[in-house]
Amino acid sequence: MWKKHPKALPFLFFSEMWERFGYYLMIGIFLLYLKNVEHGFAMTNSEASDLYGTFIALVFLTPFIGGLLADRYFGYRKSIIAGGLMMGAGYCLMAVHSLPVLYVSMVLVIMGNGFFKPNISTLLGNLYSTPEYVKRKDEGYNIFYMGINIGAFVCNFISAAIIIVWGWKYAFVAAGVGMFIGVIIFISGTRHYIAGDVKKPMNKEDMSFLRIVVTILLPSVIAGVVGWLLKGTASPSNPDSSIFGSDSTDAFIFACIPVIYFYSSLYFRAEKSEKRPIGALLAIFASVVMFWAVFKQNGTALTIWADNYTDRQVHGATGDILRTLKQAEDITYKKDTVNMYDGMFRLQKDADGKVIKEFNYPIYFKNVKPENLPADGEKATLWATPISQSINPFWVIILTPLIVAFFSFLRRKNKEPSTATKIAFGLFISALSVLVMVAAVAVSGNGAEKASVWWLMGTYGVVTIGELLLSPMGLSLVSKLSPVRLTSLMMGGWFLATSIGNKLSGILATMWDGYENKAHFFWVNFALLMIATIIIFSMLKWLNKIMKEKGVS
Repeated sequence: MWKKHPKALPFLFFSEMWERFGYYLMIGIFLLYLKNVEHGFAMTNSEASDLYGTFIALVFLTPFIGGLLADRYFGYRKSIIAGGLMMGAGYCLMAVHSLPVLYVSMVLVIMGNGFFKPNISTLLGNLYSTPEYVKRKDEGYNIFYMGINIGAFVCNFISAAIIIVWGWKYAFVAAGVGMFIGVIIFISGTRHYIAGDVKKPMNKEDMSFLRIVVTILLPSVIAGVVGWLLKGTASPSNPDSSIFGSDSTDAFIFACIPVIYFYSSLYFRAEKSEKRPIGALLAIFASVVMFWAVFKQNGTALTIWADNYTDRQVHGATGDILRTLKQAEDITYKKDTVNMYDGMFRLQKDADGKVIKEFNYPIYFKNVKPENLPADGEKATLWATPISQSINPFWVIILTPLIVAFFSFLRRKNKEPSTATKIAFGLFISALSVLVMVAAVAVSGNGAEKASVWWLMGTYGVVTIGELLLSPMGLSLVSKLSPVRLTSLMMGGWFLATSIGNKLSGILATMWDGYENKAHFFWVNFALLMIATIIIFSMLKWLNKIMKEKGVS
């Protein structure tokens, strides 16, 4: 696999694999941890989804500034190492059960990802800039992307076992250890990629760092504070009168405005030869927001579906094997409905004893057919919910070689579609994946009965095809079309689009409990993806023309 690629690829591959091991281990249990009454913070679905969405949005917002600083001042190697160390420290701090410490750890992860994520992708692209490797750039990003998903696949089995045996805090420590291993591997490969670690010269159109702070970062912080404090009209569904559903959502949306303005201004300030490629990238960024809004439901709505609506019971030898591997645990069925909520039910009361908040989570047996219920007092073996987070990376690992081989075949026939065309079809196929969940809702009687895990396998399988046509291709496209001096900054723009999509996914997920018919929730997701698909297909001729002018495909 490595022979026809730069020698640095294996080092970047395994560095990213371990970095994603840590990140996806943490994010795979984050929502469940926030909701957990006994060991977490006893948040409701809506509260946990809002914080989750804000977190993953900010994680992908900071690559904009991390890419810019690496391009002009720090270089890629130093930025990647610093980012990795910050993320590792952040994961380890999550082991401390304290809300203020949790926020500190989240800030470290947010900042660390800003330095790590755009710059390792840019460094990889730089290594494919020579005539020897330039035609294999898409393939190189696909292989790199498979490394991401190997880490994402393995980590959830590790986290499930650690939580069952030792507890939540040790799972977060394991994420930190994984990140530190990634940093060590990255440092060990320095001699193979050092030639690609070149800071880009600034020209007269570029903004100085001081000007960036004054005109972008400071306004962004101020706008975020204004968004947090500004109130709209109170209503029964919005008692705190936030404008977009929560204070954190308001702050994020307001904070994004100066950053979006900055990226838009790049087009108008660019030299004539750079305008059309930058314009094409901005159009792609806008189109893929909806993909991330739906795709990132894997950590919210689809995790809730796996936890509460999916048949997770295993029997016989399968149950014995999973228990031995610490991938499943036993729970006791109690016929008495009061006892059924034991450990899952808590009330918050004011000084007068009045209930002001009820933490009442649907437990596993709530929607099991009566004939499938164990006898009173018997135990049932359930596979651990975090394992569902490994379904998507499992499909990535299986499908990546097939997709790479398919496009290699088309390349030999001179029929390989352009990168922009791949992205367009990726959006369309992703929209089809949502229809699988619509069918799952129908078959399960809108969640009245447990649904088969094969529905999750199916929806993840289809969306993974869309993902492989879109996500690594997006990284490749940024590397191909960006002006050399702005490559990492434009990579940050790709992650800005991801960030906005991630936050939108959190906003959508907060509406889950509001949909009595869960199919309506998935139809909304389908509609959003189809709108984005129509938009990008309408731009395809223009995008392909720009790529042809740039001499890339």
